[in-house]
Amino acid sequence: MIEMKNIILKGLAAGVAMLAASLVLTAVLGALFPTLAAEYATPLFRPWSDPVMLYAFINPFVAGVLLAWLWANVAPLLKRKDAANKAVAFGGAAWLAFNVPGMLMTLSSFNVSAVMVASWSAIALVQYLLAGVVFAKLEK
Repeated sequence: MIEMKNIILKGLAAGVAMLAASLVLTAVLGALFPTLAAEYATPLFRPWSDPVMLYAFINPFVAGVLLAWLWANVAPLLKRKDAANKAVAFGGAAWLAFNVPGMLMTLSSFNVSAVMVASWSAIALVQYLLAGVVFAKLEK
């Protein structure tokens, strides 16, 4: 049986890494692509003063716990021997399964630029890979 306390602790650890990556990469991508800041200022997005925007800081922890549960269930199935390969296989597969379809739907359904969708997808890829690294490092 998978111990929930262990999953939650691993998920919170991954959440810290995922939040840090999100904050850093958002700033870097915003500097590289100034049009992103202008796009975030449109009425499509909530202002930072809206309390609902706090979820942007909570989401990595929710995702981290869910990914930790997934790791606990699929890590034994990963055929790679070393932790780095397991982490990349897990993070890449999670990104392909969870992010790519949603980003394609976002691009086709919402009035947001391809640059914005690509930036979200790139950030998610780094987050999922980091989560895999955290889980592999914390694995016994």
